[in-house]
Amino acid sequence: MDNIVKNDQLIVKRYVVGPLAVNAYIIGCVATKEAFIVDPAGSETMLRDEASSLGLSIKAIVNTHGHPDHTSGNEKMKALTGAHCYMHKDDDELFRSPDAVMMFRSWGFEPFPPADKFLDPSSKFKTGMLVFQVIHTPGHSPGSICLYGHGIVITGDTLFVGAVGRADLPGGNFETLMNSIKNNLLSLPDDTVVLPGHDYGDAPVSTIKKEKETNPYILQYCY
Repeated sequence: MDNIVKNDQLIVKRYVVGPLAVNAYIIGCVATKEAFIVDPAGSETMLRDEASSLGLSIKAIVNTHGHPDHTSGNEKMKALTGAHCYMHKDDDELFRSPDAVMMFRSWGFEPFPPADKFLDPSSKFKTGMLVFQVIHTPGHSPGSICLYGHGIVITGDTLFVGAVGRADLPGGNFETLMNSIKNNLLSLPDDTVVLPGHDYGDAPVSTIKKEKETNPYILQYCY
């Protein structure tokens, strides 16, 4: 567990979970004690109990995209908390198709349940008094999204510390991915804290400024 951010608005806790070491996040509203879970991909009971120990009530589950290493805990987390699951409709539809289900089962993952609500990039995602902009960042997958607000951006597998997401899985496209990063993420304030979906870099988190200056993919493909 990492205590990434705690200020007068929000609490952010990071947990590495699941067989592919996904970064799951608990994002809590200080004022209302309502929270949401990002990408519960294992250790669901622990995540629920951690939220409870912080005095937080889980109201939503958010998937940054539909790959099974990020969605495998949805069903159990819903059962534990009664929370609704949010995802972009493009990934909800693509990755519950028969072909995708067959592929994911070959990887050892069961299909995830349908999303309860879709994340619309023209709208805001709200929990308690926290408000996040939904940013559609296709490329790693068609329905990849990032959440930006309160000084942080949750990037899933779109942007890592010193790297970017792979684009060789079904629905992936490298040019689309880099355009998403260039057009939708690099314009965020430099001091925005980047919270990626895996700890692949030299630190668990970064900033937009650091990635602009040091990320080799950004330096090569975005300027």
